[in-house]
Amino acid sequence: MYKILTLNNISPVGLERLPRDGYEVASEIQHPDAILLRSFNMHDMVLPESVKAIGRAGAGVNNIPVDRMSKTGVPVFNAPGANANAVKELVIAGMLIASRNLSQAWQFARSLEGDDAAISKAVEAGKKQFVGFELPGKTLGVIGLGAIGVQVANGALALGMNVIGFDPDITVKRAWEMSSDVRQAASIEELLANADYVTFHVPLVDATRHMINAGRLKLIKDNAVILNFSRNGVVDDAAVVAAIDAGKVYAYVCDFPSNLLKNHPRVVALPHLGASTRQAEDNCAVMVADEVRDFLENGNVRNSVNFPEMQMPRNGNNRVAVVNENVPNMLGQISTCMANSGLNILDMLNKSRNELAYTLVDVDSEVQSSCLQEIAAIKGVLNVRSLQAG
Repeated sequence: MYKILTLNNISPVGLERLPRDGYEVASEIQHPDAILLRSFNMHDMVLPESVKAIGRAGAGVNNIPVDRMSKTGVPVFNAPGANANAVKELVIAGMLIASRNLSQAWQFARSLEGDDAAISKAVEAGKKQFVGFELPGKTLGVIGLGAIGVQVANGALALGMNVIGFDPDITVKRAWEMSSDVRQAASIEELLANADYVTFHVPLVDATRHMINAGRLKLIKDNAVILNFSRNGVVDDAAVVAAIDAGKVYAYVCDFPSNLLKNHPRVVALPHLGASTRQAEDNCAVMVADEVRDFLENGNVRNSVNFPEMQMPRNGNNRVAVVNENVPNMLGQISTCMANSGLNILDMLNKSRNELAYTLVDVDSEVQSSCLQEIAAIKGVLNVRSLQAG
């Protein structure tokens, strides 16, 4: 029986992927095998030694101490792409809100007073100040072409926009998903100089913090609209507000309100709605529950932010999973331990990612605890598990 600790409300649609005859799931549970969460901040949390995996029902993992988990050999899973359509729709909504001055117009309409005739007269007199512009023919710059960025790019093309993208680390998978009509920018600076709208879809790391700052805003196209439904901190909010006040930037639409932003007349700050749809929450929960279950039961790794991708079909009923530091001669030592225990290797897969290496080994008979203890004692081994099928 596997024990799963939930730190946030996880969609029941996802939790149903964990069968009750093999899983106990609760918000308070002792010695959990895995943790599922959404936005809970784990950085100050003391983690039980029993934890073998962490699953984030969403894409970003800034709330999880990934480096600490790597050092203890614990994979962190996420759900890339599960909320992509929800974020794409909000980006498109953000472009429409900014282009048609919808937020300002709504506030104007709500402030009208008098009888209906007076309101009608005020509408006709006041609507001129909210004249906007249409999206077809405008250029959208997309920074970050992962699952979300690609959907945003393709969606903008469908609206008749031109699209320019920048992502030096785009994967082959995402490139296949993206329309060939998306033009590649050689740099962020080139993208900013050519885009009427700029949207960000990158994680918040040192390299992306304040990716838009005062220096780069000098290069941006006049009257551009900036959208940030990525992560708070990717955009230097103070610099953008200063650029709006100077007449350089037309509007800023983001998902991260602050005292600086929430009352500015050319800023629309939404309460972190990017993935807030029932469909996205269900999709994220299903994806991460499946990932954690496959890892616990079979040792397979899909969509981990710190482990290598690993899927190995079962060859027999007995499997050993070993996580170790990525240093020489680990496979030799592991194999020797198995040979000393009389185990014949049927299949083996080993991959590494940065400082971690991960090995799956199928053997011909049941693995004794003495063998696992011998492997665990090897210098550099972070953890080892025996996984029996069924």
